[in-house]
Amino acid sequence: MDIEQKQAEHIEHFVNQASTLKASALWPLIIEATSHPSLFAFSEILSVPTVSELQGTENSLYLDVLRLFAHGTWTDYKNNAGCLPQLLPDQVLKLKQLTVLTLAEVNKVLPYDQLMQELDVSNVRELEDFLINECMYAGIVRGKLDQQRRCFEVQFAAGRDLRPGQLGNMLQTLSNWLATSDNLLVSIQEKIKWADSMSEVDRKHRKDVEDRVEEVKKSLSLKKLQTVSRQTMTSEGTRRSTLNLVE
Repeated sequence: MDIEQKQAEHIEHFVNQASTLKASALWPLIIEATSHPSLFAFSEILSVPTVSELQGTENSLYLDVLRLFAHGTWTDYKNNAGCLPQLLPDQVLKLKQLTVLTLAEVNKVLPYDQLMQELDVSNVRELEDFLINECMYAGIVRGKLDQQRRCFEVQFAAGRDLRPGQLGNMLQTLSNWLATSDNLLVSIQEKIKWADSMSEVDRKHRKDVEDRVEEVKKSLSLKKLQTVSRQTMTSEGTRRSTLNLVE
């Protein structure tokens, strides 16, 4: 079973659970969801009406926790730790995994120094163990550890939940890409037409050259025949003159 299918099943489970609970009883479910080892998407849970009802209540901190796991990073948590509940070890691990996904959205080559800073990891061995055991084995990223260059080359990274306003930016990016692709296609078609026209010009030029060569050959052949004919006539005249003298 691939990671997308697993995600869909876990999301459906937690959405169904959240839909049956009152807002005041949701905080244990939020802790369970943000601690789950195979769940990395939370926007669908955030969209459940009873979850939104946590806003402004005594348990609104858990709504902030869910938003953090949907869009935030380990650094975001550290910067706002005084306003949020203390995270469980499984939640800390999950948030650091999500942090790697966020970094991979921007760059496909992640320097070890940046990763160690963002993840609060003290040495390269610990970092590589985390990337291998907690990220690659989990199926959320694939890549190559380059010890010589001290970087992680990302080949694949699972996507995170879209942040507010991010969809519009993505649509604009796709629109720009489409326009660029259309312009590139027009440019390619024009170059193909130019190549075809140059090919036709070259073909005509070759034919002209071949025709001229044939003309030259014919001309040379004709001159050769004329020369041979004159030589033959001269030889015949000489022979007759000789015969007359003999007689």
